Amino acid sequence: MGLFERLKNGLSKTRKGLVEKVESIFTRGTIDETTIDELEEILIASDVGTHATQEIVDLLREKIKKGEVRDGDSAKNLLKKEMIFLLGSSAPVVLFGEKPFVILTAGVNGVGKTTTIGKLASRFTSQGHSVLLAASDTFRAAAIEQLEIWAKRSGAAIVKHQSGSDPAAVAYDAVESARHKKTDIVIIDTAGRLHTKSPLMEELKKVKRVVQKTIPNAPQEVLLVVDATTGQNALRQAQMFNDAIGITGVALTKLDGTAKGGIVFAIKKELGIPVRLIGVGEDIDDLRDFDPVEFVEALFS
Repeated sequence: MGLFERLKNGLSKTRKGLVEKVESIFTRGTIDETTIDELEEILIASDVGTHATQEIVDLLREKIKKGEVRDGDSAKNLLKKEMIFLLGSSAPVVLFGEKPFVILTAGVNGVGKTTTIGKLASRFTSQGHSVLLAASDTFRAAAIEQLEIWAKRSGAAIVKHQSGSDPAAVAYDAVESARHKKTDIVIIDTAGRLHTKSPLMEELKKVKRVVQKTIPNAPQEVLLVVDATTGQNALRQAQMFNDAIGITGVALTKLDGTAKGGIVFAIKKELGIPVRLIGVGEDIDDLRDFDPVEFVEALFS
């Protein structure tokens, strides 16, 4: 199966929950105020978000008044174009600056953070980069073991301390080691206790400060991993982590298991943070760069 077909398959639940419902109201003939109200309800229910939804329905009303939208096909085409516009340009993780390029990952427990790190490490090593993983989630013993498995699988090095150690100390040792060995990339795993507990945010701030003592412009990427199945809760997590440590990009996992894929629009519109990566399956290749055009095309295919 090709990559686009796998993306289509991965988005099947969102397609049924969002696009198929939209198409059903667009096929009735005349596009009127009742149609717009129904569209608004579908978009909100699919976690597209209030701001993105308002922008879409306002544009549709405007185009109807101008006579540019008269039927279901023209309404559907407008919706596709507006969705692509809302998501903006593709914004993958791009390596820049001095070595090592440091990626600080964050996210609550259960979102697939460690797996995302492992898949990213596999991608980078397959591209010929040297990678070091920092096991800074020291509060959950299984997290260190899981990261070790991914390090072996991907061919990455790993820096770890014993369970319960200071997470910032692990991050510091990892960045120092990478700097001396001229390692290309450091990916830092972090704890994921509930985002409503302030100690987690303080710990993340400390990790970031310690890394910057060694490399002032690091981390060059602060990647938040969120679970698409949680819908609006993913947006709230993004807001809180962004306030605490300044998120530069989002990895949205488990899109294949949810009808709430509309959350990508809410994250981009309401927070202005790019979705860099999406997970649409279990395979390593199923963690892919987020391409807005490809995403929307797959939704409507």
